[in-house]
Amino acid sequence: MTELVVTTPDGAKLKARRHGQGQPLVLVSGLGGTAGFWDPAIALLGSEFELITFDQRGIAGSSRGSAPVDIAQLAADVLTVCDAMGVESADFLGHSTGGCIVQTIAVTAAERVRNLVLSAAWLRPGNYLKALFEFRLRLLATDPAAYAESAALLSYAPEWLEANWTKYERATATPPTDPAKQAIVAERIRALLAYDGSDQIGRVAARTLVLGARDDMIVPAFLQEDLAAELAGAELRLLPDGGHFYPGSRTETFAPLVADWLSGRAETMTS
Repeated sequence: MTELVVTTPDGAKLKARRHGQGQPLVLVSGLGGTAGFWDPAIALLGSEFELITFDQRGIAGSSRGSAPVDIAQLAADVLTVCDAMGVESADFLGHSTGGCIVQTIAVTAAERVRNLVLSAAWLRPGNYLKALFEFRLRLLATDPAAYAESAALLSYAPEWLEANWTKYERATATPPTDPAKQAIVAERIRALLAYDGSDQIGRVAARTLVLGARDDMIVPAFLQEDLAAELAGAELRLLPDGGHFYPGSRTETFAPLVADWLSGRAETMTS
């Protein structure tokens, strides 16, 4: 693994990492925004791909910068990291909010996107997702501990979390009580709530896989099905379980599936 710090035009310093070798695969995480989200999959994917991950602005090892945070800015940050690493084109995999980010890249920088994987992603939020994240936004402001607890409980499949309870304990050990951290999380929630890709989805030309889990309680399967239906020629694969964080809880299924699809080894898949 190699690491570097990438400076954006507005002064944010993004901590980026490079793993493995092969065709570049850029991994963009969701609301949490950490490169570490992908750690469970790196060992399985790094033998075939050059994996690029980074902490998003204001998260973990990256500084905030001065630019307003919205999905367009977060997409620009991804391309800034790619430029710094000399990556002209790549496969892009975005999870949850990361799916909104890479959808935007597929439209605004289509020539840089070889293949697109949209994991636990959506096109437009709908009433359920809006209500859920507005509720989480209120919890963040009034009860940070409950915010962290609800995030852990919603993100994992209950049976898996019961058997891996240390994940819950780690996720809830340090709730976002610092006002500066709360502000960063809040602006990221507002950014995802403001995203609606309806007016641009028709311009996504990249070969696309929509991938998720049927028991996702954060981005329900119907939103992922709607996304796939709007993307001409997109393939849809919904795993029977795994929750929202299925890339970590079902890594041994998720990583080979992604690798096979990107490499063209998988036949056309349907849910």
